[in-house]
Amino acid sequence: MSFDVGRESEAHPAFSSRREEKRTVSLFRQWVGPDLIMLLLMAGCASLSRPTGYGLPVIMVFLLTTGNLFMPELLKAQDLSCYFRLKGPWGRGPLLKAVDGVSFELFPGETLGLVGESGCGKSTLARLVLGLLAPTGGRVWFGGADLTGMPRRALKAMRRQFQVIFQDPYSSLNPRMTVRQILEEPFIIHGLGSRTERRAWVAELLAEVGLEPEHLERYPHEFSGGQRQRLGIARALALRPRLMVADEPVSALDVSIQAQILNLLAQLQERHGLTYLFISHDLSVISQISSRVAVMYLGRLLEMAPRETFARARLHPYTEALLAAVPLPDPQQPFRPPALKGEPPSPVHVPSGCPFHPRCPEAQLPRCRDEAPAYRETAPEHWVSCHFR
Repeated sequence: MSFDVGRESEAHPAFSSRREEKRTVSLFRQWVGPDLIMLLLMAGCASLSRPTGYGLPVIMVFLLTTGNLFMPELLKAQDLSCYFRLKGPWGRGPLLKAVDGVSFELFPGETLGLVGESGCGKSTLARLVLGLLAPTGGRVWFGGADLTGMPRRALKAMRRQFQVIFQDPYSSLNPRMTVRQILEEPFIIHGLGSRTERRAWVAELLAEVGLEPEHLERYPHEFSGGQRQRLGIARALALRPRLMVADEPVSALDVSIQAQILNLLAQLQERHGLTYLFISHDLSVISQISSRVAVMYLGRLLEMAPRETFARARLHPYTEALLAAVPLPDPQQPFRPPALKGEPPSPVHVPSGCPFHPRCPEAQLPRCRDEAPAYRETAPEHWVSCHFR
């Protein structure tokens, strides 16, 4: 298993075909244009009423060639923000902008990797997507349903379709419950199945994540870190969700165990058609499993692109700095000084204009300091927030 972020690794079949379809659709949209597409559809519909009309063949060709244009996204976030009011010495303090105006779409069967430095808002964004935090602004749609402001009863039923894999495989498991009790709990909460059916489902889950039936009556402390993370994956998989949010699921594991867990996640994605929002600060892991990569800084998205584009034609200076900071596993390579100086600014005092300009080696004042760059699409599926890229 290769962790080289500087070159393109072999695409996993779970998302390679979907990525090729999306690239073809993007090029088709640019070449044809929305006006010609709508004229073609209207002409086909108008000719359906004629005895010798050509409407049906036209519509069939239209749907076959452009059907993916209208495939609904599984998850959509629009201008999502989350601010926290801090306490000051005399009452109300300043606002901490954990997430600020984030927008993205996630389509069925793909993996969006979210990468950034610690404290940039990745986990807060995951909690917003899961409905665990109420957004300050913006909206979240899942499967066409607006999760923002959804009643608790309806949100509980909706949560069967999206689950989470936590970073720490030990603290996320109840130490007083056996494996059987841990894996049965989701079915009990949602009132699914009889006791016999639940036990059969639990045995099936264990087999799917590579554990044995003899593990059913053991407690979490009796497992290794990799085995505990497999239990966490099995629990997230129990209700057969459509979306799984993986919040740094391999950061606490050894490199060899990381490879096993990543392979397991890829196999489950291929087998069940899962969609992943994969959060990590490790670019090698992100490049291995993701079909698209999004870079986050101080609560904002700075760049998002397909994995191949991210490896070859990345645009934002911050993305370049992140990749330059990845250590090379070669003792003969000369030492490379850090590409960025200093620490990220506090999200309480976000710099004006471009939030990255105090650390950017290419910043041009006063524009970068005074004017916030637009988040725009510079190429099909390649978004960047920079004045000069």
